[in-house]
Amino acid sequence: MATSSSAIRTLDKSGNEITTVGFTRFGFDSEVPIDVLRSLYLRAHYVTTASSSDTKEEHLEEQALHAQFSKGHVAYQSKSIYHPETQSISYTTLSRFPPVKLLAPSKRKRVLVTGGAGFVGSHLVDRLMVLGHEVTVLDNFFTGSKTTVSHWVGHPNFELVRHDVVEPFMIECDQIYHLACPASPPHYQFNAVKTIKTSFMGTLNMLGLAKRTKARFLISSTSEVYGDPEVHPQPEDYWGHVNPIGPRACYDEGKRVAETLAYGFHRQDGVDIRVARIFNTYGPRMNPFDGRVVSNFIVQALRGEDMTVYGDGTQTRSFQYIHDLVDGLIALMNSDETRPVNIGNGDEFTIGEFAELVRDIVENVQREDGEEPRRVNIVYKPMPTDDPQKRRPDTTRAKQVLDWEPRWTVRMGLEEMVRYYKAKMAEGGI
Repeated sequence: MATSSSAIRTLDKSGNEITTVGFTRFGFDSEVPIDVLRSLYLRAHYVTTASSSDTKEEHLEEQALHAQFSKGHVAYQSKSIYHPETQSISYTTLSRFPPVKLLAPSKRKRVLVTGGAGFVGSHLVDRLMVLGHEVTVLDNFFTGSKTTVSHWVGHPNFELVRHDVVEPFMIECDQIYHLACPASPPHYQFNAVKTIKTSFMGTLNMLGLAKRTKARFLISSTSEVYGDPEVHPQPEDYWGHVNPIGPRACYDEGKRVAETLAYGFHRQDGVDIRVARIFNTYGPRMNPFDGRVVSNFIVQALRGEDMTVYGDGTQTRSFQYIHDLVDGLIALMNSDETRPVNIGNGDEFTIGEFAELVRDIVENVQREDGEEPRRVNIVYKPMPTDDPQKRRPDTTRAKQVLDWEPRWTVRMGLEEMVRYYKAKMAEGGI
C-alpha cells in the first residue's frame, strides 16, 4: 500500500515536475497548485464502510492512498459513505471548503460559466473558484452532473442555477464562458434538433446578455468545424470540409453558425468576443459512457474487457489534457485576440497506437496498486459514418498570441485519468 510519502510525481514534456497549473498573463493570475485541484477530483469521493468489521488500519491505508494525490488536502475532501452490500450512498457536504484567494474587489471577476457542471466546465469552475473569483454556473444537467461542482455549493462566491440556455437568462457579470452544448456523438445525436437549437438559440441568448452587460464573451467552438479535413494540420484560416446533412451535422454546423453569430454581434454591436476551437480533450470527470475513445479504452481495460477500435486503427487523433485546455481558455479570455484560436495538442497518435498505450498504462497502475494485471485484447469494428480520418491542430496562433502550448504528456494525463476511473469503480460509481 502506498503512503503519503510516495506522492505521485508528474513530469511535463520537458521532464520537469508539474507542481502548478496556470500562469500570470494579460494581467490575470491563473496559477494554482496542482495538488489543490487534485484534492477536488482525484480522490475517492466516499469513505467506504463495507461492514462493521472495518478496521481503523484499513481507513488509515485508504487515506494514505488518497494522500498520494492531495498532499495534505484531505481535510477538504468529501466524506460521503458508500455501502457496497446495499449499493447505497449517504452523501454529505464538505466539512470545509478548500481555501480560495482573497482578492480585492477590483481584481475579482464575476464569471458566468454555461455548461459549468460538465467535464470541461467543472475544471474551469474549480480553477476560477480557487483563484478567488465569483462564479455562477448555468446547467440543465443533460450531460453535466451536480456532483462535479457539489463541493462548491454553499460557498459565498459560488452559485449553481439549473437553467437551459435556450431560454433567456439575466445576470450581472464581467466574463461569460459559453460552454453549454452536448459534445460527444451519442449525446449530441440523441436529439439533433435540440443540439442545433442549443448552439444557435443558446449562443444568441448569451451574446444578448454579453451585449447588455458589456461582458467579455468566450465561446467554446470545436475542431469539428473543420469536418473531415483536407488540410493537415488544421490552421484557423482553413474553412473546413463538413457534410451539412450527415448525422454529425447538428453539432458541426451548430458550432459553425454559433461562431457566425458571435462575429455578427462583434461587428454589429461591438461585443468583445473570443472563439476557442477545442480539439480532443480528456481527463477526470469525463463521462465514462459518452462514447469517446479515451474513456471507452480506459473503462474497457480496467474491466478486463476487449478494447474496441473502430475502423482499422490507422485514423489519427491528438489528445490534450484538461489542465492544458483550461490554461488556454483562461489565457484567451484575458488576451486581446478576437480571431478564432485552436487549443489542442499537436502530438498525433493512430487510434491503434493509442489503444496499446492505454493498455500499458492500465497494467502499470494495477501493478503499482499491488494487483495482478490481466492482458486485454484489442478488437476492430466497422467505422461510424463521417468519422474524420485525421485531426490535429495547428497551434501556431496560440503560441504566438497567447504564449500557450500544452505541458502535459499524453502518458501523464492518462495515468491520472486511469487512477480517477479506478477509484470511481471501487466506489461503485461506474
